[in-house]
Amino acid sequence: MLTEELLELVNTTVRQKAESQTLEVKAAHVDCPKRLYDTLSSFSNQDSGGVLLFGLDEKQGFKVVGVYDLQDLQKKVTEQCNQMEPQVRAVFTIAEVDGLLVCSAEIPAIDLSERPCYYKGAGRMKGSYIRVGDADLPMTDYELYSYEAFRKHLHDDERPIQRASLSTLNRDVLQRYLLERRAERPGFGRLDEAQQMEMLNITRNGVPTLAAVLNFGIYPQGYLPQLGITAIVVPGKEIGETDQEDAARFLDNKRIEGTIAEMVEEALAFCKRNMKTRTIIDPQTGRRTDQTEYPINALREAILNALIHRDYSSYTEGTPVQLDFFTDRLEIHSPGGLYGRTTVEELGHSRPDLRNPALAVMAEILTDAENRYSGIPTIRREMAAYGLPEPLFENRRGEFVVTLRHSMEPGEPSYDGAQTDLLSYCTVPRTRQEIAAFLGIKTASYAIRQYVLPLVEAGKLKMTIPDRPGSPRQTYYKP
Repeated sequence: MLTEELLELVNTTVRQKAESQTLEVKAAHVDCPKRLYDTLSSFSNQDSGGVLLFGLDEKQGFKVVGVYDLQDLQKKVTEQCNQMEPQVRAVFTIAEVDGLLVCSAEIPAIDLSERPCYYKGAGRMKGSYIRVGDADLPMTDYELYSYEAFRKHLHDDERPIQRASLSTLNRDVLQRYLLERRAERPGFGRLDEAQQMEMLNITRNGVPTLAAVLNFGIYPQGYLPQLGITAIVVPGKEIGETDQEDAARFLDNKRIEGTIAEMVEEALAFCKRNMKTRTIIDPQTGRRTDQTEYPINALREAILNALIHRDYSSYTEGTPVQLDFFTDRLEIHSPGGLYGRTTVEELGHSRPDLRNPALAVMAEILTDAENRYSGIPTIRREMAAYGLPEPLFENRRGEFVVTLRHSMEPGEPSYDGAQTDLLSYCTVPRTRQEIAAFLGIKTASYAIRQYVLPLVEAGKLKMTIPDRPGSPRQTYYKP
């Protein structure tokens, strides 16, 4: 960070009087803060890293109070950085504001393969933190496990389900699957059937794997009760709203079970039953076409992705996929966040890490899922073809959510949930970096192009320096 950038950060923080996803303010005008470990951990564990800003007092409305001793402060902060595992390498910058010295310590993100970064004095289980807004929160057991699973290449879809046996699998479907594999690979057919099933991840030491149970099982939920789909239709825009006539909380409510292929088809049937359908007449040919509220192909891809790429570890075994219809949108919730190095902005543009390779290969054959990383582009393309708003993909804490919105009222611009939240956030001017951090997006230019500029063009947001749109000091605010 350059001195000029530090001064701009100080001015912005004083004006906004707020910390953020990537900023923690500490007074340090008397002594060095004693316990920075939680923030050092949380900043190190997020892709964007973070900045510790010393010399502003939050209790005095983020007033500039200066630091007690620059040399000693940097020394003591470095000592605390050395208490982390792996060690944190802070980068310090110094500036003077109204005769008072302030200091920033940039905390870089550590590589995913080395996470979590934790305070050695508390240990990995209790010393690992994650940043949520302006708070440092202890990591959950699942969040800790997800790092370990990626680092050690653990695939929960390959774990054996001890209560299951080959007799509980649909033998006809399994045999057709094996015959196709033998036809594709003649040499493979020379192995005996037990060896073939081991190599195809259908069994582990003769016991069916989770992937096999979910793809070939006669009744998978007999062993894995919550690995299904809960589907609901809410008579409003939020869960808890009720129907005005009979006070019903759900207009439709269904538990969907079976194999992955069966669940996909039943979930699509649920969607068709609860979607409005409009008739479109081609003015040139007079041909009639029925169009559902949401494109069926987009729904199919979103449901398939949720079932195939969800987390199947013991930590999420009790959580089903959720399909929630609201009056203005459809949400598909998949347990477990994005896997590995994949980020939301990279979805559909780069090859992602695969959480459940065995299950995905089986589902590719049994459900006609392409397994070619085309699901996200298909959802985007189908929604655009219907003239519907861009789908929203969110990597929330412990789950991945896809939100599809149907057409707005005639003449009303369409905004996704992130843009709506952004309007509330920008009641005071916000910088590009602050907006990107608020949206959870690593690249500020992508955040501005995707979310901010459409709002500027619609007059919902304004620039503080409209004659210089590209100015590094540019901020955006809601008029």
